[in-house]
Amino acid sequence: MLTLDRPEGGWSLVNLPASEHHLEAFLVSTGVVALAEMGDKTQLLSLVLAARYRRPSPIILGILVATLANHALAAALGAWVTGALGVEVMRWILGLSFLAMAVWALIPDKLEEDYAKKHRLGVFWATTIAFFLVEIGDKTQVATVALAANYASVAWIVAGTTLGMMIANVPAVLLGDRVLRRVPVRLVRLVAASMFAALGAAALLNIGNAL
Repeated sequence: MLTLDRPEGGWSLVNLPASEHHLEAFLVSTGVVALAEMGDKTQLLSLVLAARYRRPSPIILGILVATLANHALAAALGAWVTGALGVEVMRWILGLSFLAMAVWALIPDKLEEDYAKKHRLGVFWATTIAFFLVEIGDKTQVATVALAANYASVAWIVAGTTLGMMIANVPAVLLGDRVLRRVPVRLVRLVAASMFAALGAAALLNIGNAL
């Protein structure tokens, strides 16, 4: 648990030992990103690449590498922000950021045409570069920054957000648009928005000694 005089310890939603705090960070980041990715432009990119190349293995590996690189940078930024700013400033930034993410999660994404064009690179590198670029400024990258700042646990946040990305995108690569036809994306967006809103409320209202 973090107290106000020890911001480097991480801000947990409940009072937990260190190991359980890491587990909470991992599970929350996995769930939030997996839900936020449903219908996101990176999932749409997965469908485009799978339909174009019909080679799931290098596509999945490219998604994994791009996500690890992108989210590691985002989590490192979040951890740096935690140390650079005071507790009260971070409380407001995190609370408002999560509430903004709740609204953002309700807005459907569209894949920009440039990302869907055929690359002259191999399947792996085309996927890796495209996913890395698409993730810049995406809601899941912003969420990774905020989660890393909230929990001060870079490795566990990167592991969780990466797993969440894979949970959302691997089925899209393997099964195509059958995934999106069967999953109630609107309901998933509402659940994701609720999770972001709960995190924002916990930060702003100091629920459960989060701050």
